[in-house]
Amino acid sequence: MSTLQSIPLKTIDGSDGSLADYSGSVLLVVNVASKCGLTPQYDALEKVYEQYHEQGFEVLGFPANNFGAQEPGTNEEIASFCSSSFNVKFPLFAKISVVGEDKHPLYELLTAAVPRAEGDPDGFRERLKGFGMTPNADPEILWNFEKFLVDRQGNVVRRFAPTTTPDDPSVVAAIETALGS
Repeated sequence: MSTLQSIPLKTIDGSDGSLADYSGSVLLVVNVASKCGLTPQYDALEKVYEQYHEQGFEVLGFPANNFGAQEPGTNEEIASFCSSSFNVKFPLFAKISVVGEDKHPLYELLTAAVPRAEGDPDGFRERLKGFGMTPNADPEILWNFEKFLVDRQGNVVRRFAPTTTPDDPSVVAAIETALGS
């Protein structure tokens, strides 16, 4: 059986990697997009990354073009955008699919581990319906910027809705708890 740490990944520059590269760290795994109304969350992701990085915390960004074609760029374009627009220093990975037939194995395990996000996923679903969209049901990823917190032992411990910002008190408290354990 695969573990989160054993799943092969590609970094945004094409290098081989896996979550085992971050063994012993607390991880916030986020599916990101450059042309989304939630894209400004990059600022908060970078802020919490810088605040807690020295304590063994990593934000890991996984670009995905699954929602409204809001991540159309190449890996090079995405890396350039994140650097120039948001001064992102946290690790980014190659673009993947987080839903559907071609869902990446990482997201298979993440969504199976914590099938429902905290925050207000149902309110966000209703807003998407108001735009004429058919949102995904649990346990699928709802939209860009859904966040999974992984503890130092590699366990998925929390999941936060796309509209719950990385600097929301509930996310910060969860990060601090995971760092302390």
